[in-house]
Amino acid sequence: MNWALAHRIASIAAVQAHRDLGIDRTQYVHVHRALGAADVIGMAQPMPRLFGVYFSPADKGPAVMLNASLNAVTQRHTAAHELGHHRLGHRTAADEELDPALRWGNGSWPEEEKTAEAFAAWFLMPLPAVRAALERICGGRPSSPEHVYRVARELGTSYAGTVRHLVNLRLLDAGRADQWSKIPPAGLRSSLAGGTSLPAHAQVHVITAASAGQTVYADAGDVLVLHLENAVFDVLPKGLQPWTSDGATPLASAVVSDELPPGGQGLIEVAVPTHGAALRLTVVREAPRAGVDETWPA
Repeated sequence: MNWALAHRIASIAAVQAHRDLGIDRTQYVHVHRALGAADVIGMAQPMPRLFGVYFSPADKGPAVMLNASLNAVTQRHTAAHELGHHRLGHRTAADEELDPALRWGNGSWPEEEKTAEAFAAWFLMPLPAVRAALERICGGRPSSPEHVYRVARELGTSYAGTVRHLVNLRLLDAGRADQWSKIPPAGLRSSLAGGTSLPAHAQVHVITAASAGQTVYADAGDVLVLHLENAVFDVLPKGLQPWTSDGATPLASAVVSDELPPGGQGLIEVAVPTHGAALRLTVVREAPRAGVDETWPA
């Protein structure tokens, strides 16, 4: 099976899963919640050299074990991959590579792994959600790698995976995707944050006028940056603090801390001189899951 066929199979399966599990295809996909809706037991613990494991019904499942040491974005992808194994009727499977991108495009992927990997992309990045994000960010098709990075932040996906999937959705040509996939995300993060240096794990979430009413899913250490002239954070909830960048073009910023518990949320208000009213949005702490699913945030 080649990747094109794997994506055809996976795209159909993902749409069916969205329908069966009550997923809103226009928004951020809550994959851990979807596991519960699919009656798949979820567990997470540190696992050296393992992304995750799917246990089929034949092996006392359905259940998934996720690596609790992964960052939130990678763990979300892993959860979607394992859900793909379940929805596609696969056997028990262990994902042993630390970075599946290292194997992307070569012949070392078994067929069931190809379709589960493709399912993860289609499940986390449904076309309506991608189009809505692109409309907010750039008014349509992406014209810079920064646009793709911002789409990834809105959808809770990796930059590299989002570049690849935009090609599958025919929203980005393969040549440009090949160029952009070679750009380190660290440079994009720094650029969006005004040229500042950032910790390796920190993601950057850009706030614009189009962010009004939206929800930002961020983990501790992530930075929210205002791309609005003369705007300032007027109200920050507990767990977010003003952050001063050391970049060439300092921007009004705030950083998420551990004071915002996993699953916790708060209201942000931004004062914009050109607006009559404050711009309001919500921030939710999206942290890696650990332990059993009964303890996971709803």
